[in-house]
Amino acid sequence: MGRQVVDLDFRDTEGLVASYLLPGPEGWTLVETGPSTCREALLEGVSRAGVAPKDVRRVFVTHVHLDHAGGMGAVVEAFPHATFYAHELGVPHLVDPTRLVASARRAWGEAASDQLWGAIPPVPAARIVALHGGERFPLDRGELEVIATPGHARHHLAYFDTATRGLFTGDGAGVRLEHSSHLRPAVPPPDLDLEALFTSLEAMRKTEPKLVLFSHFGPSPDGADDLRRYRTIVEQWRDVALAAARERPDVDFITSRLKSFDEAGPAGDRPSEGESIISSYRLAAQGFLRYFETRGLLGRDAT
Repeated sequence: MGRQVVDLDFRDTEGLVASYLLPGPEGWTLVETGPSTCREALLEGVSRAGVAPKDVRRVFVTHVHLDHAGGMGAVVEAFPHATFYAHELGVPHLVDPTRLVASARRAWGEAASDQLWGAIPPVPAARIVALHGGERFPLDRGELEVIATPGHARHHLAYFDTATRGLFTGDGAGVRLEHSSHLRPAVPPPDLDLEALFTSLEAMRKTEPKLVLFSHFGPSPDGADDLRRYRTIVEQWRDVALAAARERPDVDFITSRLKSFDEAGPAGDRPSEGESIISSYRLAAQGFLRYFETRGLLGRDAT
């Protein structure tokens, strides 16, 4: 059995959130758990792939946002022999998810957040290992290389499969759903850092991937070009958001400007409805506004 994509059927919708199964000499590696609300879909997908839960030996997440790692604590017992891995800045929030849950509720609203992500059980500290980038783990015919990729979040990692030259980008290269060429920026609060994001994009490009595997969603047929395009797209959204914020520093106003800009794109490159489920215009507006405010870009003397 080779490397496989598992569709987590998020919100009963195909093609929104992916996990990946990779074979190795010591058992299987899983990249991304998704949220707790996708626990059963994840376990069913692993079973359909012909993988026994006891044979899953490593579970990695790209970062601790709930659509990527919210289900980690919920599957700890399901994968009894697995070690779990996340960025060193994210591990404390998986062991004690109190602040993680509070942050999600601020961003999405309490009722919506709980419905989207479900309960967030803690991960036992003895089962999780902190990563900082540069680590390597064995896979069939190669290794999984850990790459620190802050920007979308301080605790973001990408993973590079040296055997297939496949790059798992999490949210570091945005959202590109299956059967679409449209790239949606993933630029949420609270710690969006555009300078770090652009540096991380360059680090990912330097791996010269043959395949880019999005958590939202699946392998891209134009992955290397997606990495190149993404910086330009984020810069365009930044400029639209900054002009709007200087006119009126209001989330709803910035949201409407971003939506209008995106929907006015070329006919063959329009946004899909599913993208907003994963990364809404409002979330982007909140992320940009906080970024502009913390960097003093909205003051009277800002240029």
